[in-house]
Amino acid sequence: MGFDGRLLANINVLAAIVHSGSFARAAQALSLSPSGVSRSVSRLEASIGIRLFDRTTRAVTLTDEGRRLYEEISPLLAGIGDAVSLASGASTAVHGRLRVNVDAYFSRRILAPHLSEFLDKYPGLSLDVTVLDQLGDIVGEGFDIAVRFGQPPSSSLIARRLLETKTVTVASPKYLKKHGAPQTPADLVSHSCIQMRSSMTGLPLEWAYTRGGETASAKITSRLLVNESETLLTACLAGAGIARMKAEGVRDLIAQGLLVELLPAWTGEKFTLYALYPSRHLPPAKVRAFIEFVQQLVAAQS
Repeated sequence: MGFDGRLLANINVLAAIVHSGSFARAAQALSLSPSGVSRSVSRLEASIGIRLFDRTTRAVTLTDEGRRLYEEISPLLAGIGDAVSLASGASTAVHGRLRVNVDAYFSRRILAPHLSEFLDKYPGLSLDVTVLDQLGDIVGEGFDIAVRFGQPPSSSLIARRLLETKTVTVASPKYLKKHGAPQTPADLVSHSCIQMRSSMTGLPLEWAYTRGGETASAKITSRLLVNESETLLTACLAGAGIARMKAEGVRDLIAQGLLVELLPAWTGEKFTLYALYPSRHLPPAKVRAFIEFVQQLVAAQS
């Protein structure tokens, strides 16, 4: 298949639809008519012989073939944009719109308090942060990058390790004044513990500890089960019970005396923070800038 400028224009329309989520919004962003956007998609589909979108009255989603195509062209389009910015003498290639997919804990406890610093550093960039329980399909949903704790999925996404954090067992001074503090994991059975429900299985997460070569599974008593980290933290701060939290995000609360770390000699489960992005090539400048910012942020907090 020969390459010409019309093909690149049609591919640009495809990217605009993915980023905006609809044909109408893509038309507005590109200063085209909705019918012009539809014709561009039809020409692209005809030229490569596949259907790119499943269209209903409520939603537009990429087909499997369309998703694979977008995974390949997205970094190339970003690279063209970076090259044009640099060639034009722009002071920075970090510009445009960056769509970020994050979980609630990372967003609220680590990222959100520092977003103004990132925006001040890159005045040509606009940021769209979406908090989701599940990673989802970051390519099909038009995200540039996701930042998540836990084992990354087996997929075409590039996973870049940013941080490993342990879990800490914590309680509020109010709870400890009333109930005392456990001295070993076995003591937790006589305390009120707040359990977190796994987003994958729906079951309560188990508590296990290690010390040297010794491993201990804690039997805990819980009358409170939650499925969201901010609820877990707020309930713990209010004295509802003992909780296990990722250390990153509660260090400040421990330093302020609002939470007390329990069982410090025992190590809980560890979680790794990953940046995930859909490219086998160098990521766009705006994605690289965000990764660097998060790395500096978590390093400073650690």
